[in-house]
Amino acid sequence: MKKVIEGKIYNTETAECLCDVGNNLSARDFHHNHSKLFVTEKGAFFVAGGGGPLSLWSVSVGNNGTSGSNGIYLVTRDEARVMLENRNKGEGLFARLGFEVENG
Repeated sequence: MKKVIEGKIYNTETAECLCDVGNNLSARDFHHNHSKLFVTEKGAFFVAGGGGPLSLWSVSVGNNGTSGSNGIYLVTRDEARVMLENRNKGEGLFARLGFEVENG
């Protein structure tokens, strides 16, 4: 999947997939969200995926309806860190991405 955002191309085929950030619900569930967190070679983070009409990927259709869709959206470095922390990614990945890791 590719998308141009603010004059830059974000491509899931050339970026590194860091983790799944979806909810693993069945595609039959209107809340399903099948998304992944990526980082580009230049260090930009984005989420790519899709979901149902009651997910973050919903789009308005008609007068009062919604539909599922897919796409790419940018996330900040802090948002990416939280996503990685919520999915218990190891300190090796944090160090490689330049996130500071301290002992608790």
